[in-house]
Amino acid sequence: MSYTRIATTPVTHIGWGAVTHLLAEIKQLNATKILFVSDPVLKQIGVTDQVVQPVADAGYQYDIYTDIIPEPLLETGQKLVDFARNGKYSLIVGIGGGSALDLAKLAAVFLENEGDVKEYLNLSGSKTLQKKGVPKILIPTTSGTGAEVTNISVLALEYTKDVISHDYLIADVAIVDPQLTVSVPPKVTAATGADALTHAIEAYISVNANNYSDGLALQAIRLISGALRGAVADGSSKQARIDMAYGSYIAGLSFFNAGVGAIHALAYPLGGQFHIPHGDSNAVLIPYVMSYIRPACFSKMGDIYNAMGGDIANITPEEASVKCIFSLVGLLKDIGIPATLAGFDVPLSALEQLTTDGVKQKRLLARCPMQLTEKDIANIYKNAFSGELVP
Repeated sequence: MSYTRIATTPVTHIGWGAVTHLLAEIKQLNATKILFVSDPVLKQIGVTDQVVQPVADAGYQYDIYTDIIPEPLLETGQKLVDFARNGKYSLIVGIGGGSALDLAKLAAVFLENEGDVKEYLNLSGSKTLQKKGVPKILIPTTSGTGAEVTNISVLALEYTKDVISHDYLIADVAIVDPQLTVSVPPKVTAATGADALTHAIEAYISVNANNYSDGLALQAIRLISGALRGAVADGSSKQARIDMAYGSYIAGLSFFNAGVGAIHALAYPLGGQFHIPHGDSNAVLIPYVMSYIRPACFSKMGDIYNAMGGDIANITPEEASVKCIFSLVGLLKDIGIPATLAGFDVPLSALEQLTTDGVKQKRLLARCPMQLTEKDIANIYKNAFSGELVP
């Protein structure tokens, strides 16, 4: 019998001003000592203090941890886990982009699980999380990663990235307030927005896609493709920020259920080797991966093109798939994403190692509608370097 597993998501407050619900949720969770995990830039510009102040005013005991970096290393995660264990916290609150939220998840679960973080990694670890850990509240300040609703934490290794994946990493509460994204600069808005778009696209074409994830993915594509240019051009645009927040959140729900595929698989080595932000790594590869696997998903690419506002009347699915590619290219160009790997200073000599590491991402590659060989992966990287797309 065929069936679909629908993954549950945390209690969520979403919308302009949603962060005002934080204190009530903390009370509901009976927290006594809280650790806030936040990006240091957010602390510098006052966003972290804005979120924390009502908690401080209510008299809660808390600490703020900001010793984190974008695309966090395995060592970064371990350092935070050690700090959290010493502090004996009863609640973890993550504030920031995907890196801060992923690290907050680790801190929460490892408060009640033994051993080092590396022992639980997907590619090389041998252990599985045994306990849920302490409660966690996740508050994204970018519209991109969907980390507030997923069960993974991503960490950078020497040449690539790996994840810890378990339902214990799911937040107890997510608070998605687009007002917190207004201060995000255009370049970061573009990269994180492209990341969210990638989540929706890959979830829609995933071999694990289902009616539930498909509906979420297409709506996310509609919202993100319609709002991303505006959010990049004018970060103070309330409607653009709201649409991006909802789009990112819904995209997160879609890929939590259907998974992401080859774009993410090939992006991980880019981030690991060249420290290219995750959103940019995905964005530069979108047209090349989609162009290469196009024969395996003509119809679904036509649906994506339609969700982006394209007219698919009186054209074949194959024709629509080509239009989809160039619609994506146009969007990425408009938001300032470099068109090739060379635009990110990736040398031609790096493609062989990228291919070697890309092949290892079997968990992600298995969801791609086209089975990709090592030669296929090498060809995609070559195309992304030279700028070669569909004819």
